[in-house]
This record gives sequence, structure tokens and C-alpha cells, in this order.
Amino acid sequence: MTSSTPDPLSETEIPPAQSGLPDLTGMPSGWVVRVPSREDVDALVALSQAHQQMAKGSGSVDTDVIESNVAGKGSWTRHQALVTDADGSVLGWATTHDRAGGRTLVEVTVAVDGIDEADADALASALFTWAEEAGRVIATGRVLPGTQLDSGAYADDQRQRRWLTAAGYRQTRTWLQMSRPVTPEEAEEGGLPAVREGVTIRRVAKHDTGLPVAADLQTVHRMLEESFADHFNSYRESFPEFLSRLREDPGHRWDHWWIAEIDDDGEMVPGGALVATVVPPDASGAYGTYVDYIGVHRLARGRGVAKALLHTVIRDAAERGNNRVGLEVDDDSPTGADGLYVSLGWETAYRTESWHRDITND
Repeated sequence: MTSSTPDPLSETEIPPAQSGLPDLTGMPSGWVVRVPSREDVDALVALSQAHQQMAKGSGSVDTDVIESNVAGKGSWTRHQALVTDADGSVLGWATTHDRAGGRTLVEVTVAVDGIDEADADALASALFTWAEEAGRVIATGRVLPGTQLDSGAYADDQRQRRWLTAAGYRQTRTWLQMSRPVTPEEAEEGGLPAVREGVTIRRVAKHDTGLPVAADLQTVHRMLEESFADHFNSYRESFPEFLSRLREDPGHRWDHWWIAEIDDDGEMVPGGALVATVVPPDASGAYGTYVDYIGVHRLARGRGVAKALLHTVIRDAAERGNNRVGLEVDDDSPTGADGLYVSLGWETAYRTESWHRDITND
């Protein structure tokens, strides 16, 4: 439902939850806070690229993802605030994403150029305060007593880490952002190891309409939920939430969903799943593949299921002419998953961190 009164600073109506935009009292005269629109996409891409360049030495931003989050399907579960100076240049952008019951993702990005350090600190503080209140609105809407605010930073971004600390967040985990090159030879027969006996990998089945079979999608969700049940910060995400969130990604493709089945006393039963997305072209013009999720059920571990799923997505990328496969792995995980990825050719490109804060409603 949208408000009956349009935001005076936007041509579109906004949900009531977004009407409480950040208070910019004490900021330079002429600064404006409003809800972003499609016309802001290019400026937000530039803002994000400059931040990445400063934080990790390179910038690669998916314009389609930014556009989806601002004015597409990704915007439906997000509350957003945009800050510009008197000339209309974007200085800051904050989003709160209602990801699942009790889990709210927070992103705050402040310009690298065109703003002095004191104003940047004050703006970041205002945006994190607004994000906290938006998180409370989300929790109230779900009839919950509170929520976990989940934000992050590049490991070398001391500016963002300082702001997160000041906003009451604590650093909880480090993640390795890994990438592996793909060669055309890996699409050929014998280019990659064969699947171990007793293990089968298949794509989710489709109806003759091209849409996936519901039972297979439910199997993927169940495999991932049960596989991650004993992992760090595990929480329950309902099947509709899971499905809706993944479909928001412009890189989503149904033919990038796989199920692993294992032989259990002569019966083939689900043992794991992998969900991947399409990554936009790099400087060479080649597309890539990104592993969003890979999970092996605890009853299927030790049977080569993870390797079989990873070899499947590598082979698929090679067949498509993609030149790389990326993924994220928990650097603090006791399972030693990073060792598996390194053994299969992945290398760490950079590190990111999770920062959490738990809030409750009064």
C-alpha cells in the first residue's frame, strides 16, 4: 500500500514507512534528502564504483542490480533514502532490506569526493540512524519485537568500519570473495573429473511452459535450509521469501539451479543443491557465473557432492563461453570450505566483513 500524499521531493508515491527520512539538521545549507528514482541510477552506480575503488582498489558495479533495487522488483522490499547537495550531486545513499523475519540488511554509502570528512561522518551517522528506525518499522510490520541489522564493509575500508562502530554494530565475520578462471577445455568431455558413483547432478525440472517444477524448487530450498542449519548466524527463511528474493536479481536464471541426488540403499534422494546467477561482462566482454548458494546435506557429506556441484557449474560456465566463476566463503568457518575451493582453482580477490546490531522495539 502507498501513501495517499506524494513525497514533495519525488514524482512517485512512497510507502508510509519511508516518509520518515533522515534529519539533516546541522548539515550544509541546500542539502536535500529524498527517495531515489530511476533517474538517479547512473549517479548511484558512480557513487558505488567510487566507493569500491577507494575501499578495495577496483570498482565493478552491476547497473541492472542498482536499477532493480531503486525502481524494479528489488525495490519492493527496501526502504531507501538519498541525499544530494544543492547542485543535485549524490552524497549518500542508504537502504534497509526486509530480507526475512528478524533479518534486515542495511547498506550505507557516502561519497568519496565532494564532501569533507566532518560532513561525511555526520551524514553517515544520520543515515545509519535512519536505517535503524526503518528496521524498527520493518519489525513492527512483521509483528516482531525486534530484528538483527546486518551490514558490512570491505576489510580494508577503515572509514566504513569506523562508522559501523559508531552506529553500534559489531564485526562478526570475515568473508573471502573468490574467483576462478574458466577455460574452453573444461567444456569438453574429460575436461573435468567425472561425478563419483552414486551421485547424480541435474537441473531443476521444467514444465513445457519453461517454468520450473514447484517440487524441485522446494527441494532446493529445503536442501539449503538444512545444509546451513549448523552454520554461523543461521536463520529460517520461508520458501516464498527465498524465491522472491532470488528472483529479484537481474542475473537470475532457472537453468542455473541444480540438485544433487545420492544413492541411498538403491533409492536416489536429494543430497544437496546449488544456485548460481549470471555476472555481467568484465573488461574483456566475457560474462561470468556467480555461485549464490551451494549446500550439501549433512547426510550426504563425504560423498563428493560439493565437488560434483562445483564441477557442474564450472562446466556449464565453460559451455556458455563464460570466463570465470565467483563465490563467497566464510573465512572463519570450521569446515575449512575455503581449502576445497583453493584445491579446485579458486583464489581470493578481496575480503569483506559482516557487522551486526540487534535492535528491539520499545
